[in-house]
Amino acid sequence: MKSFTPVQGAEDFFGKQLIWVAVSFAVFFGFSFIDFRFLKQTKVLVTLFLAMCFALFVLIILGHISHGHKSWFNFGFFFFQPVDLMKLVLVLVLAKYFSRRHVEIRDIKHIFISAVYAFVPLVLVLLQPDFGSAMIILFIWLGMVLVSGISKTHLFVVFAIGAVVFTSLWFFAFAPYQKARIYNFINPLTDIHKTGYNVFQSTIAVGSGELLGKGLGFGTQSRLKFLPVPQSDFIFAAFSEEWGFIGCALILLLYSLVIWRILRTASLGASNFEILYGMGIAILFMGHILVNIGMNIGIMPVTGIPLPFMSYGGSHLLIEFSGLGILMSMRKYSRSAHRDDMKNEFLGA
Repeated sequence: MKSFTPVQGAEDFFGKQLIWVAVSFAVFFGFSFIDFRFLKQTKVLVTLFLAMCFALFVLIILGHISHGHKSWFNFGFFFFQPVDLMKLVLVLVLAKYFSRRHVEIRDIKHIFISAVYAFVPLVLVLLQPDFGSAMIILFIWLGMVLVSGISKTHLFVVFAIGAVVFTSLWFFAFAPYQKARIYNFINPLTDIHKTGYNVFQSTIAVGSGELLGKGLGFGTQSRLKFLPVPQSDFIFAAFSEEWGFIGCALILLLYSLVIWRILRTASLGASNFEILYGMGIAILFMGHILVNIGMNIGIMPVTGIPLPFMSYGGSHLLIEFSGLGILMSMRKYSRSAHRDDMKNEFLGA
């Protein structure tokens, strides 16, 4: 964290994050000992989903404004971002929905019905506006649709319709300034002096690390404040500058190992619900990793998406470890799952 700390007037990011890491590990181990099979109950998941939608609605009115977004509740001693918890709840809801419809999953209506579960929080998140989290919500829905067994032909038809609608809007509805905003969002490097300045500095930081990096605490882009928010959104660029290609390769290897272990654990699930939940958690992590790193190297739109386990902040870290704790709990209690639990998935319990 030395490179993320200016010489004067520094906030102790490392000390605060260390506390969040300790709390998150405690939550992980605590959750792993709790029997979470009650999450299979429809009424429980519906209650959680509605509660989180209500929290996102209240956030639009009473949320703390930071960098032009109302994405946090300010509790004085800490800030909480409810959309992180919404992502976890959405994974649970979609896992339940698809597991109950295993036999009839190829019906095209399930694409549209499942999309409603993603559409409601998506709209509430866009109103903040938080385009990064909106992208992750779409990523979760699309990923879980693909692994659920839904007909790929039906899915292609849906996206073809969406493409036609967007093309029509592009040529006949969007004003020139609206098209310019979309261009800048997709490729910020087209305007490196304004909207693309942050990602331009990020690509410089990544490239300047070369093979071995500049060394811990010697990242000039972050130390001299050319690189914005190097402790959170652009932490991968700051890390790349100090550790170089070798360090980045190691980080990607560790992420791959985590994803593989999540998928391995999911494959041992007692029922479709546990399997789909584990896959959903893997999709959630992959979405954050791909969007954040892609943003840092200039191939993805710039959005405020944290990098799992690395970015500064407590909300996302707690949810990441909570999701993993629930997965470990499902693995622990899967051996004692009764055949009735399997039947409930098809009877709608």
